[in-house]
Amino acid sequence: MYNTVFKRLLDLGDFIGIEGFVFRTQMGEISIHAQKLTVLAKSIKPLPIVKYKDGVAYDSFDDPELRYRQRYVDLIVNDGVKETFLKRATIIKTMRAVLDEAGYTEVETPILQSIPGGASARPFITHHNSLDMDLYLRIATELYLKRLIVGGFEGVYEIGKNFRNEGMDKNHNPEFTCMELYVQYKDYNWMMGFTEKLLERICIAVNGSTETTIDGKTISFKAPYRRLPILDAIKEKTGYDLNDKSEEEIRQVCRELKMEIDDTMGKGKLIDEIFGEFCEGTFIQPTFITDYPVEMSPLTKMHRSKPGLTERFELMVNGKELANAYSELNDPIDQEERFKEQLKLSEKGDDEAMFIDQDFLKALQYGMPPTSGIGIGIDRLTMLMTGQAFIQEVLFFPQMRPEKVTPKDAPAKFMELGIPEEWVAVIQKAGYNLVSDMKDVNPQKLHMDICGINKKYKLELANPTVKDVEGWVEKI
Repeated sequence: MYNTVFKRLLDLGDFIGIEGFVFRTQMGEISIHAQKLTVLAKSIKPLPIVKYKDGVAYDSFDDPELRYRQRYVDLIVNDGVKETFLKRATIIKTMRAVLDEAGYTEVETPILQSIPGGASARPFITHHNSLDMDLYLRIATELYLKRLIVGGFEGVYEIGKNFRNEGMDKNHNPEFTCMELYVQYKDYNWMMGFTEKLLERICIAVNGSTETTIDGKTISFKAPYRRLPILDAIKEKTGYDLNDKSEEEIRQVCRELKMEIDDTMGKGKLIDEIFGEFCEGTFIQPTFITDYPVEMSPLTKMHRSKPGLTERFELMVNGKELANAYSELNDPIDQEERFKEQLKLSEKGDDEAMFIDQDFLKALQYGMPPTSGIGIGIDRLTMLMTGQAFIQEVLFFPQMRPEKVTPKDAPAKFMELGIPEEWVAVIQKAGYNLVSDMKDVNPQKLHMDICGINKKYKLELANPTVKDVEGWVEKI
């Protein structure tokens, strides 16, 4: 059976069913005496064979482009890939458990929205044929969740997809998973404490301790975390004190720092650019950056003791934003004025400025209790908890640029050289996709390449001679 079935008819990747009886071998190993073998599914594409020796992988399937496009192969042949996604599932399960234990309600809100609100971002646009109207894929769940707070829910959260029509890099994917939570009668100080406890519990559930390692750095999620106002952070890293500075004065600071800015940027955008360039990447251990200027925070309540600032924080970990939270603005008149300021920025050319959402303003007019809210990026959190430096490593199927199609000559063009039709695919498998690719090749090398493929994949074709191959090349 070995020579006639296993060796000749079965391949790595085939699924087979065995019927027989269980017995113990002379070496004491439990096995099955096979009396019947059934092929359940045939693998017609050979799997890459990754070999390990002394902890080193050979013939590895490690090209990122191939791994992300063919995640199904990546999961089969590469150790540790499946483990990353099981840890991602643990993160979401633990987060959901903490929120449920606190008594908060998981809800679902629309993905297709008439106004893309709740964040400053460029949206994807689609068209609803029956209603004959343009709609947007949501950029955040915030405004719908706050409507539910108005409706009387004590605390609501949603774990779901958001979509932003912006750049792709190792930290950004156009669709991403986010958890947003809103709780009545809480403020951003309470939310910082809650966030510390949440992340500490998640880290223990995933890694068995409060520490994780990424990029060679050990990061501790043990509470409490440092708390630092954003303008103090900018002063600490650049030496410039932006307190009470006008837009033009901040613009001059940007020039002195040799930053690239333009006229569409308002005061908030300028401060954000300074922080992003000189500060954000320096905060490796979890750090709450707090008390943002009002120009940067159109949905946030004014600070109770610091004029011109708001009760907002962003949590920075490993040099990137992980969470964004506020004491929510619940004054409908103030909110409308903030939306109007965003409209002015939009008219100046800022395509990430917020839209005015009249229905949300109407909801606020019915009264929203003091509320705190937070958004946590699940993809970035998974990167941190699993030590992955690229967001594509924690997404089953990340967005990819269109695959480049390799040009290939038709089989007839190869056959004009006297090449048998059954050998055309083998020659192209060896990398000679065009007849012209064979022009200056050493015939002996070409012969070795194609005969090697014939043997490796058990094609059982009659091998050509070196002279045959020389004849093909001479005709080009």
